[in-house]
Parts: sequence; structure tokens; C-alpha cells
Amino acid sequence: MLEQFFILSDRGDTIITKAFRGELNRKEYEVFFRKVKFWKGDAPPVFHSDGVNYYFTKKYGMFFVLTSKELCSPSFVFDALYRTMKVFRDYLGVLDEEGIRKNFILIYEIVDEMYDFGYPQIMSTEVVKEFVINEAVVVSKPPSSAKPSIWNKNTVSSSAVTRPVSSTLSTKKKTKRQEIFVDIFDKITVLFNSNGFVINSSIDGVIQMKSYLTGNPELRLALNDNLIIGGSGEMGKSAITDCSFYECVDPTNFENTKTLTITPPDGEFLVMNYRITGEFQTPFRVYTFIDEVNPFQLQMVLKVRATFPGDHYAKNTEIKFPVPKSTSSVSFEASPTQEASYNKSEQNAKWVVKTFQGAREYSLTAKISLGKAAESSTRKEIGPISMNFDIHMFNVSGVTVKYLKIAGSTSKSGPHRWVRYVTQSSSYVART
Repeated sequence: MLEQFFILSDRGDTIITKAFRGELNRKEYEVFFRKVKFWKGDAPPVFHSDGVNYYFTKKYGMFFVLTSKELCSPSFVFDALYRTMKVFRDYLGVLDEEGIRKNFILIYEIVDEMYDFGYPQIMSTEVVKEFVINEAVVVSKPPSSAKPSIWNKNTVSSSAVTRPVSSTLSTKKKTKRQEIFVDIFDKITVLFNSNGFVINSSIDGVIQMKSYLTGNPELRLALNDNLIIGGSGEMGKSAITDCSFYECVDPTNFENTKTLTITPPDGEFLVMNYRITGEFQTPFRVYTFIDEVNPFQLQMVLKVRATFPGDHYAKNTEIKFPVPKSTSSVSFEASPTQEASYNKSEQNAKWVVKTFQGAREYSLTAKISLGKAAESSTRKEIGPISMNFDIHMFNVSGVTVKYLKIAGSTSKSGPHRWVRYVTQSSSYVART
């Protein structure tokens, strides 16, 4: 079965290392890091070296690794790895290097309870909490400027969801704030042609919750009435192609009333996955214009138009595009509040708009100087253009929360409910 678990920083420093069976050399993590560091291209998530199988994922700037001598099912190992990371995040609030280093005693205690001689045993937060004594040391974070949308205007920063779940396990429960958070994420995949028309588009969405409620009372989550499952969508309707629910969710009444009954575990948990493949309004439109100034210089004008409402904005929008291999330099013309740069080693250009206001259009002019005269294929080497962005408090799918009822609560003295909507780019690409 499994032999070791360790966490490395992206510099190769050992943060956590745990040998389950004591059969391997404790320097396996050094072998792993050398292999990953000098692999040609990206290292595969599973590889074999000197009789040891390595299974890893890189998240939050760290490598999370499990090893085995025997051949194990990768899906089984990765399920154990991701469940372990989820329990860490529930206890720490934020899964980062600083949090793990400050809570290494807690991390070792959690790993000891979750694995028995290399066999995964307890893989959920609500069961682990019965055996773990230590509480997390909270890592202070700067306050977020994002404002969650809720049922009233007296809100808290969205960074509140990064609190450790152990804050609700204290014996002084009456002093703890009773809260539950609902996050709805839309991850968008869009492909545009050179004229700015959509060729392919889809949304992969997820509803997840994080509970700070004492006693884990039953929840009833109602989504918008105009939500329909399947079909192409009618006027005024939000149509999703298909969806799936998790084991803590009873979807019996979902089709008729759009209501889900949830038995929540402790910490963060998934409620529902959904997918939309029909037509929808993309949050950005991308247009490109390329001209040959002279045989040794090309000029590209890139225009990006935000189609989402003007009272929302995208943070740290990043637009990248490759340039011809013969490029010697690139100069840019953009707003002083925006950043544009050329990376010669990677042969690409990057344009960053820190705050992209809705219903606005921004443009970038890139003058590309070539080391040799342009050929017929040179222009084709520019692009495709890719975008990365996060738009808070806005979602394209139209999936919204109608209400969230908590068993045993009253309207005057019930727990606080917070809802946040986020639209993210999964793959947002425009051909040139």
C-alpha cells in the first residue's frame, strides 16, 4: 500500500514528510524533486523511479505527494490525496505554506488519524475531528475588498470563508458566530474566431458550501424558479444541460421545486456540479487587427470589450498571446493604468488590466519588430489569444440562490447566510 506522504515547496524545501511503513529511504522527496524539476516539459502526475511510484499534484505553490512500492490504482491514490488536502484546508482555513508550517503539529496529527500503516482509513473532516485534539493557529490575511451578495447589506469580507473549521469545535460554542457560506462558481470555456464570433462555448459550474453551524442542522437550498434542466432554454429561462449531486444532498424535489435538502458535513463541501453547453452571453468579446507596417515590423491592435454590467468588474485580467519566432522586440501602447510586457525567452506578450470595468472597452497596440523580413506565415504565428479573469458577484449561467433555510433557526435569531457568485475563465481563447 502507500509508503510515504510529503509536502514540498516549489523550491524543493521539505515542509511535511511522513513515512507510513518505514520501508523506503527518507530521501525519496529529494529524488522526486529532481525528477520533477528537470523533466522535459511538465512532469506527469504519476511516474516510476527506482522501484518507487510517485503520485503528486501541485497546488497553492506546493507539491503534495504520495508514494508506493506496489502498483496502486491512480484514481484511488488521488482520491485519498485530494481528501487529505480538503481536511487540511478545513482545519487551516487557507491551504498555503505559511499555514502548514505554523500548524505542522496539527498536520502530523491529522495524517496519523487518516492513514493506518499506509492504508487510508478516515477521510472526512467530521470524523477526523473526533480524534484530533489540537486546534489551528490562524494565519492572518489582509482583508478582501470583494463584497459578497447576501440577504442584507450588513456583510463581511469574502475572506471570512478562509477561517479554520476548528473555530466551531471549541467548548465555548455560545461565543462563536453561526455562519454558512454558499459559493457559486462558473468556469467558462470559449473559443472565438478571428472575427470575434463564438465557435464553441460551455460553462462548468459548481455550488459549494462551508458550514460554521453548531450541530450540522439540515439545510434547504432553493435555486431560482426559472432554472430548467436539459433543453435549449426558453426566453427568460436559465437552462443547464446536465447536473450531478453529492452524497450529502437529497435532490428528490429538485426537478419540481428547485429545492435541495442537505445534510452538511463540517467544513467545506460540494453540493452540485452543473454544465451548460447552449448559447450564453460571454463576459468578454475579443477583436484583433494585424497590419504589416513594413517588411520588418507588424502592428497588432487588440480590443477587448466587457459585455457584463457596468456595476461589476473583473480583477487582474490577464491577456497573453505568442509572437513570431523571429521577433526581436515588442513595444506597446496602452493606458498608463495597465501593464504590458514581452517575454523573449517564451516568445509571448502579456497584457494585464488590474480592474476591468463592465460595459467598457480597452485596447492595446503592439508593435512587433522582426529580426528578418516577414513571410506569408509570419502573421499566422501571432496568437491565439488567451484570457484569464475573475469576476466577483456575477455569474453567466444565471444559477442563483432563492433562499437558504436552516432547520431550527428563526428569522430574528438565525445563523448568518452569505452567498458569493464568481465567474472564472477556464479556457478563454480567441484566434487571430
